[in-house]
Amino acid sequence: MNRMTKAAVVALALGTAAVPLAAEAQQHRRDDRREWRQDRRDDRRDWRQDRRNDRRDWRQDNRRNDRWDRNNRDWWRGRSDFRDYRGARQGYWYAPGYGYHRVEPRYYGYRWQRGSYLPPAYRHYYVNDPYYYGLPPAPRGYRYVHAGSDIVLMAVATGLIASVLHDIF
Repeated sequence: MNRMTKAAVVALALGTAAVPLAAEAQQHRRDDRREWRQDRRDDRRDWRQDRRNDRRDWRQDNRRNDRWDRNNRDWWRGRSDFRDYRGARQGYWYAPGYGYHRVEPRYYGYRWQRGSYLPPAYRHYYVNDPYYYGLPPAPRGYRYVHAGSDIVLMAVATGLIASVLHDIF
């Protein structure tokens, strides 16, 4: 057998062995993609189920401790956003869910009034659950903010105070 014939035989042998291997690899890739899509579908289902369960838990928690009660001095006990609360501290405000934060001396004990402006440093302590305090949803462009022991309804863009709920805690 000459050299050319040997090369042709070897090429033919390799070609016949490689075609089934390539087809098998392609089938394997197709199966991988199918499994990947199925995994993503399962992940989305699990995520949706987790969200549903979270909402149920939240609703159940709110049923137990439905509203803020001005007549109950210990209304805040057992609420997760008050876990760091240790009472009033001179020179600090407590914002539920945010913790204690230092206040300029001129604002400590300050009585907020409708029509005044909340300083920019104190505008980001948002009330996470206004429903708990018996407040209606804030209008568009407004947010409820913790300002000392008060809750103020403030225009987000300017800091203008639209209403005040005094002496919450």
